[in-house]
Amino acid sequence: MISETVLVPAEGEELAGDLVAPTSTPAVVLFAHGSGSSRHSPRNRMVAAELCATGLGTLLMDLLTEREEQRDALTAEHRFDIPLLGRRLVAAIDWLGAQPGTRGLPVALFGASTGAAAALVAAAERPGRVLTVVSRGGRPDLAGAALTRVRAPVLLVVGGRDPEVLRLNQEAARRLRAPHSLRVVPGATHLFEEPGALKRVAETARAWIGDRLRFAREVTEEDWQTAVASAPSRSLVDADADNRRTPG
Repeated sequence: MISETVLVPAEGEELAGDLVAPTSTPAVVLFAHGSGSSRHSPRNRMVAAELCATGLGTLLMDLLTEREEQRDALTAEHRFDIPLLGRRLVAAIDWLGAQPGTRGLPVALFGASTGAAAALVAAAERPGRVLTVVSRGGRPDLAGAALTRVRAPVLLVVGGRDPEVLRLNQEAARRLRAPHSLRVVPGATHLFEEPGALKRVAETARAWIGDRLRFAREVTEEDWQTAVASAPSRSLVDADADNRRTPG
């Protein structure tokens, strides 16, 4: 099992990350934190721990250097720089592909808030490496034109008491051409701070990633890419009280 702090090279900078990879892990989940956060996000760490307990590898990393974080705290100039954050994730995907313990493993991207937009941008740039994208209370709308270029299946998870973000996710879902699912966690607000809400996010993400892995094992990489690229765009919605108010 790998459990170490790493430095990921990106555009001449080095970004700190925490990599955990259980023996024989089938995939690595790369986390993209939201605006004003870091790899130490307690919510992402809770989800990462739940995923790791099921055998998945995880990489929680800072998307900004310490110097950039300090400047961003004053100016907020980097937190919404989705192209920059997307390039940082692409660098991390490439880095994982070059490391002995993770080489050849599919990468699932898990993005929160603005990190979800960056994850979608990265997925569009690395269609052959990204297994799926999971967004938690994300802003996929900020991915812009990259939404139509994403080929990996996308899971959008939103709190039932987060109406504005739900609306933005619905709009973004209509622009996705890849298979996608919109799941609403009843009673949850934007940060999923309610009892059990974040655990449900983790369970939903684990099941979704597990399904994608099973599908990938059934076909060759070439066939999988062809299937994903040609699959009709669709939105699947959970049938609970909050989700019935969510148009598919």
